[in-house]
Amino acid sequence: MNKLFETTEINEMKLANRFVRSATWEGMAADDGSVTPKLTQTMVDLAEGGVGMIISGHAFVSPEGQAGPWQLGIYKDELVDGLKTMTDAVHKAGGKIVAQLAHAGHFAPGALTKQPPHVVSTFEGLAKSPRHELTKEDIQKLVSAFADAASRAKSAGFDGVQIHSAHGYLFSQFLSSAYNRRDDEYGGAIENRARIHLETYNAIRNAVGNDYPVLIKINCEDYIENGLTLEDSVAAAKMLADAGIDAIELSGGTLSSGKLSPSRVGINKEEKEAYFKEGAAAYKKVINIPLILVGGNRSMNMAEQTITSGTADYISMCRPFIREPGLINRWQSGDTSPARCKSDNLCFGPAMEGKGIYCVTDELEKAKQS
Repeated sequence: MNKLFETTEINEMKLANRFVRSATWEGMAADDGSVTPKLTQTMVDLAEGGVGMIISGHAFVSPEGQAGPWQLGIYKDELVDGLKTMTDAVHKAGGKIVAQLAHAGHFAPGALTKQPPHVVSTFEGLAKSPRHELTKEDIQKLVSAFADAASRAKSAGFDGVQIHSAHGYLFSQFLSSAYNRRDDEYGGAIENRARIHLETYNAIRNAVGNDYPVLIKINCEDYIENGLTLEDSVAAAKMLADAGIDAIELSGGTLSSGKLSPSRVGINKEEKEAYFKEGAAAYKKVINIPLILVGGNRSMNMAEQTITSGTADYISMCRPFIREPGLINRWQSGDTSPARCKSDNLCFGPAMEGKGIYCVTDELEKAKQS
């Protein structure tokens, strides 16, 4: 049997295959972050399409941490019932869904949140508009906000939670010397820069119990000047693994590097795929928990190589599922041609306009055929 389609388990969460839908901002939530029928249907399409584990779009854990409009929220108890309608629908379709918990930090738009963005450190050159540097009291409130959000996720029927610590958002900023200039116990050495991650993990674990999957998404590198290095990233990952985190999803790049990866556009051959695999290999030397690899995965052949070589344990994708939510079923049925995603990144345009994310190229091609 192909290893890609074998049943696996992450802390009692049974998964039908090794494919993961990486968290993707759908732009389909209501203005207050609540679930809409359109968003629920998007998740159901992924479940029916064969995705083993669906990770929700980044859900903001507190109002000042919202990253953009029509973003999923998990910051208040009133949102739980709506979230439950979504998880129930996914489970009915045979899927598993994990809530990604997030705070945008520096990248939270003040025009939307009506307050200065909260940052790890404020310093000259960081931004033209005011920023609020987190006090130690703020940090403890933040830890509690993530733990409360995890409790809501469990109540809402999510199969697990994932802490978002990638792409330059707030937890990623703590790890990065480019953003973290603190001189207290949360700054300096990597042990200090990763302190909030361990505190948050422990608070979440206390809130949800030992048999509930808690994951994290983290950068292998930031690809910016003075950003997180692979060496420090591996050190942080080892601390989290030793603390008991259940799985790590490996990504890279930040919003300020202009692109979230070395090369996310124009992935048209296998050599351009799995562009964080060197980072994954470094991780695998020091951690013994499941590693999920995202970044340019487009072909079943490369996915199989990644798993059979031991580079990673799960294959995570974002854009291919925007065009083809049924991609995994297609591959499993024997049509193993690569994902039809053109890697042109046009899919986020409609979401920015409030229409929700969709594959523009696919729509244009369908229009031509009709």
